[in-house]
Amino acid sequence: MEKKQKNIIVFVATILDRYIEDIQSYAEANGKEYRIMLLSDSSISKVAAHEECDIHLVCDFSKPHKIAEALLPYQDELMAITCRSEQNISRFAQVIPHVPYLRTPTTDSLRWATDKYEMRKRLKLFDAKNTPAFTWIKENTKVERSRVIEKVKFPMIVKPANLAGSLFVTICYHEEELEKTLGVLFRKLRKAYEKDKRMEVPKIIAEEYMEGDLYSVDSYVNTRGEVYHCPLVRQKTARDIGHDDFYNYLQITPTALKSSTIEKAQAVAETAIHALGLRSVTAHVELMKVDDEWKIIEVGPRSGGARDTLHKLSCDIEHTVNDIAIRMPRKPVIPKKCKGFAAYLKYFADKEGTILETKGIKKIESLESFHRISVNKKVGDRAVFARNGGRSIFLAYLYNDDRSKLLADIRRIEKMVDVKVANGNGHAKKPILKKIVVKKIKKVVAKKK
Repeated sequence: MEKKQKNIIVFVATILDRYIEDIQSYAEANGKEYRIMLLSDSSISKVAAHEECDIHLVCDFSKPHKIAEALLPYQDELMAITCRSEQNISRFAQVIPHVPYLRTPTTDSLRWATDKYEMRKRLKLFDAKNTPAFTWIKENTKVERSRVIEKVKFPMIVKPANLAGSLFVTICYHEEELEKTLGVLFRKLRKAYEKDKRMEVPKIIAEEYMEGDLYSVDSYVNTRGEVYHCPLVRQKTARDIGHDDFYNYLQITPTALKSSTIEKAQAVAETAIHALGLRSVTAHVELMKVDDEWKIIEVGPRSGGARDTLHKLSCDIEHTVNDIAIRMPRKPVIPKKCKGFAAYLKYFADKEGTILETKGIKKIESLESFHRISVNKKVGDRAVFARNGGRSIFLAYLYNDDRSKLLADIRRIEKMVDVKVANGNGHAKKPILKKIVVKKIKKVVAKKK
């Protein structure tokens, strides 16, 4: 019987075109032949076919025998398996028992790393000084709030245990704010989990609020727990620019930190990764620099958002290829020097409401540092803050080999972009509304002519 070639790379639940392009480019440059499989969950409505994948399997993840049945014809050809989206890690955990001869993280380690409450318990066990006070909030009652306040103290961060992207993350300074925040969360959270296709039961936690500079690092962890770090990324949150929200407004890599400071951050990140027992995975670790100490915000068992683009632009790191390599296992390739600086900007409107006008977004493409932009909202759509479950107006990627020029272009974006929304009572300001109506009338008249 002819031995089958092990060359199938499996992506669980989702895949982006650029991941496929990265793998294909690497294969072509190195004389390799890989096949890419997307394993989709049929319980998610509207599972679209993916033409760029060599193999697309669809099965019901809630029925283990269906996963086994779908994968069985390919078992001898599977080389590696990965999951790149936070909301689908629980689905990845469901697939793992059915690929017993591939190198994967354990299902328990994935559970610990995707439930922020379970994560905090593990991190505290391994190194309590790097972990803020925290607790699980089970209901919005006077007794429960009093218990939470006594344990965590104000100010505190209240957030879902399983959602990514800073969705519904809120800071509370007193009990009235805590009561109001919990009222919103307990009312809206289940729907938000459903929208994000989360399989977990909604859970809310509170943790001590820390003030400091936010950083993150993506790290490749091999089968034996050896860790290889990518360059640190400096993250500026909405609060850093005066917004009452917690989304990551700006990410820049590499940082201007001293090598000794970076080594301390890497050591703390490594401790957190081992506390969660992660292996054969790319881990995304968020840290806060408080004075000279590093504190762990959270650890994710997947690549950080946009990191494949940021690290490729700045340091020629093939992040997608390294993510697969660590699961083969092969040593990831991380160049010692970076060629320039990359940034990722996530833009939200200053207010919530219906978007009436957008200015300056198109001009971003003329900047020297411009790389790519993705516009998510248009006139007529509703602008909603991340803390209330909203998504950004646009995402912009920038690169420049000169850090000062990159920072100058970021400043230009901040000055030239203006998104106008309806005022607080939900009505448009009269001059803007009149302008829009006149434009529409002119379009109708032109069509009739």
